[in-house]
Amino acid sequence: MPTHTPENDFPTSRNSKIKGTRHLAREKVLQILAATDSGDVSLEVAFNHVFYREFTFDAKESTSGDRILHPDEVRELEADVPIRWSDDEVAYARNVIGSCVTNREMSTELIKKHAQNWDFDRIAILDIILMRLAISELMACEEIPVKVTINEVIELAKRYSTDKSGTFINGILDAIIDELQSNSLILKTGRGLKP
Repeated sequence: MPTHTPENDFPTSRNSKIKGTRHLAREKVLQILAATDSGDVSLEVAFNHVFYREFTFDAKESTSGDRILHPDEVRELEADVPIRWSDDEVAYARNVIGSCVTNREMSTELIKKHAQNWDFDRIAILDIILMRLAISELMACEEIPVKVTINEVIELAKRYSTDKSGTFINGILDAIIDELQSNSLILKTGRGLKP
């Protein structure tokens, strides 16, 4: 019979870190937007949790105020490899999240307008969040080409939403981009980004 040792219950293998990328930051922005969509979790708490692995636990479960983690919770924490974020990636994430909050009503109206053949309430909430993310990135990030934003959001849709989400999102965003460009709301700067 194997001997029970504390390290079996509480692994401490999180020595490695990975370098953050724009792609990974975009994925984390999606996670934050999805976690905060209902309004039950604040953006700052979600941001710190997702980007910096800061956890808050329900104090009601602890009578002394010193909450001790259960082995399953430690394993869950250990499953995530810490990410080393550059200042640029954190600034990108905060910029897009801020734009999503500021432009939420406008982007929702754009989605409704260009999804005329769809009942808005039946569109997958994750697809709506992905389109809001794309609209915000298109308007807030002058240095990111339109095609990169669209391709990245479609990849996220394939990974996190339904089988048909990528095609659906692509069609709606094409129409939204035309409208945003005709109203000069997408301004790209830098070499190769100007139309």
